[in-house]
Order: sequence, then structure tokens, then C-alpha cells
Amino acid sequence: MDSPALTEQEQRTAQVYDAMYAAREAGTITGELYARAMGGLYPPQVDASSSCDWPLLGTMVAHLRMEPGHRLVDLACGAGGVGLWLARALTVSVTGVDVSATAVRLAAGRVREFRLPAERARFGVGSLVGTGLPDQYANGLICVDALGFEHDRRKVLEEIRRVLKPGARAVVTSGRSRGCPVMPPWREQAEGVGLILEAEQERPHEPKMWQRLYALWIEHEAELRAELGDDQADNMLHEAHTRGPKLPERQALVVTLSRPEN
Repeated sequence: MDSPALTEQEQRTAQVYDAMYAAREAGTITGELYARAMGGLYPPQVDASSSCDWPLLGTMVAHLRMEPGHRLVDLACGAGGVGLWLARALTVSVTGVDVSATAVRLAAGRVREFRLPAERARFGVGSLVGTGLPDQYANGLICVDALGFEHDRRKVLEEIRRVLKPGARAVVTSGRSRGCPVMPPWREQAEGVGLILEAEQERPHEPKMWQRLYALWIEHEAELRAELGDDQADNMLHEAHTRGPKLPERQALVVTLSRPEN
């Protein structure tokens, strides 16, 4: 796959995530705290820096409706665990795209861990609005906890529609404030770019998971600083202190979209 040129803003974002993934690469504390926050819902091999848990994996399997040999795109794939798990479970191939070259390198290095043939897993640098993939490339697409990092949601949805084959589905996670939603309803967003809203489900347990995780980050500040360094620890603690108080108003959703057959 051809890696598209990143904008200056995307390059700055890439630098932030390159540093994050590089800091977490050699350590274990981040995964350990996610596991504690999720409890029995934590899928160990996925090891995602997101809210991906067993219920979300089950929803994606059910809603994507993919067949063996199909092609899945993992948009904003991070270190690749979610897409690789699905590729193995569904007997499909996965193409992961992320703005961070470090994340892409880590994802490519995990293919053997999932015992996938090399030809069934490809990873490359790209953005939410510029994947570098051909038109009508994918039989399915996932995007976990990344939509909020792109200010122009419409462009992301247009890119998703472009890379999906007619009839293919995308499963994405999304969050909004109950009291003051910023974005239009999902049906309106989907119809605006020529997609169909097939399902919109709330994940009421997800904000509580983030509350537990943020509390653990604050509790284990010293360990985070020792393993990840002050810069990464400062970023995590800032997130915990700024986003944590807003969680009681957060509505977490998993949304299934499809591209029309014609």
C-alpha cells in the first residue's frame, strides 16, 4: 500500500503517538493497568490502548458479517491487536492504517504472535482522512476510539465510504456528551455521506472503565514515571484529570454503518 503524505498537523500528531508507543514498547505497566480496569472483560492478547474489550470484539464479529478470505481494514490500528485478533478469528486478511510509524512497526511485528501468514496482514502509515487505500478495497472496516481525534468527522466518514465495497460494513466506536452533544445524530451523519446506519448501541460500562483506569493512573504515578518517563506520565495524568470529571456525562456508543449495494 502507498503511504500518503501527512499534513503538518498529522505529522505533529504522529510524533506524539510515536513517542507514546516507543515508551510503552518495552514496559508492562500500561497493559497491567488496563487489565485491572477492565477486569474479566480484558482480552489479554489484544493489548489495546483503547476501550476494546470482549463485548466489543463480539459486537464487531456479529456486525461485520465477514466471510473467510475477505479483507478487513483496521483504521487507526495502533499496535494492531484488534485487527489481528479479528483476522485470525474470522479467517480474513487485515490491512492496518495508523498515523504513527512506530505503531505500524509494532503491529507488523505482532503478526507471528497471532500465527497469521504474512500475506494476511499488512500495515502502513496513513491518516483517518487519507488511508492511501484503493477505492472499494475492504469487505469490512473497524475504527476503535479514534474518531474524536479528527475535527472533520465528515471527511473521515467519506474516506470510510470510499474504501468500503458496496454492501460492506464498518463498525466504529464513538462518544458524546449526554447533556451537550456536539455532533448531529448518527443517522444524519451517515446519510450525509451516503452511508446507512444499521445499528447504534450504547456501552454503559465503558465510561466506568475509564474512571477506574484514570484512578489507577493517578494511583500509580510513580511507577508510570519510572517506566515510561516524565513526559508520557504527564500526558496520561493530564488526560486523567481533564477527561475524568466529564465521564459521568459521557455516552459511549458502537455504531455499525454500511455502504449501499448500489
